[in-house]
Amino acid sequence: MRDKLERRSFLILLVLVSIAFGFILEPFWGAIFWACAVSVIFAPLQRWVLSKIGERPNTAALLTLFALMAIVVIPVILLTSAFVSEGIQFYQRIEAGEIDPRQILQRLRDAFPWVDQLLVEFGVDTNNLKERLSQALMSASQFLAKETFTIGQNTFSFLVSLALMLYLTFFLLRDGKTLVNLIIKALPLGDEREHALFTKFAEVTRATVKGNLVVAIVQGALGGIIFWILDIPGPLLWGVVMAFLSLIPAVGAAIIWFPVSLYLYATGAWISATVLLAYGAIVIGLADNLLRPILVGRDTKLPDYVVLFSTIGGIVLFGINGFVIGPLVAALFMATWQIFMKDFNGEL
Repeated sequence: MRDKLERRSFLILLVLVSIAFGFILEPFWGAIFWACAVSVIFAPLQRWVLSKIGERPNTAALLTLFALMAIVVIPVILLTSAFVSEGIQFYQRIEAGEIDPRQILQRLRDAFPWVDQLLVEFGVDTNNLKERLSQALMSASQFLAKETFTIGQNTFSFLVSLALMLYLTFFLLRDGKTLVNLIIKALPLGDEREHALFTKFAEVTRATVKGNLVVAIVQGALGGIIFWILDIPGPLLWGVVMAFLSLIPAVGAAIIWFPVSLYLYATGAWISATVLLAYGAIVIGLADNLLRPILVGRDTKLPDYVVLFSTIGGIVLFGINGFVIGPLVAALFMATWQIFMKDFNGEL
């Protein structure tokens, strides 16, 4: 009886201490998550370096970390700096009145009067709708500009998180295999099941991060290039925004280029508007429809609709980190149920 009580008491203590430790790490969850994700992605490179230089895990991890900084970190910092600079300029133009969202909306209404007539037939108060849309457009424009301004002000916080991520990444690259084996020993789920779940975690993380980032980079670059060719203000700013929005499957970058093409029609720039509309639908859209299923859906072994809903849900709940966390949770959910059907119901 006493042994049973002691065992239960210890398990309660274990849960409480684990929860308390989780709360302590809560401010660093973003850095910890990305350190784990990056370590999984660059683990093959680390193993290759280790095979070339011999049993020198510290050196191999350090060289892999330098490769990570050259391939990912430095380009992202340079791009973020340029993005913040253009975002601040955009914010200043809104504050100075050079960009007036209400005027943009009025031009769209004047160019497409049939929309007002259609709304009236459905009993919609167009005057009230105009005011609401104007306020929403103004709020969205100011939010975008202020967010980029905030990024510039929070540079120190970003650099601290980046440093913590790189620091932890070094140790995960060096000791990752040992840590995984330690976790497998600690968890009471069965070694075979734990290996299957860790394998699924690695597969989905690699596929989601690499796949979504490739799609985002391609769509953002394509969008920025066409904006630059058509002489639309802030091509780098809008290219980066389209890259972020492209993390949302199905719609993505169209949230930006489609309204801009409508505005170009409204201002009489028919050629530019037609070029942007065709380019967005064919070139940018094709990049999403071709690359995403190949890079994300196939490797994660998730249906397209599951990828869509899990990505959007992840972004809503976890912010930018959600584009990885959402599909990861969905994949682990399906993998866990497959293990359950196999082990407990005798079905595959």
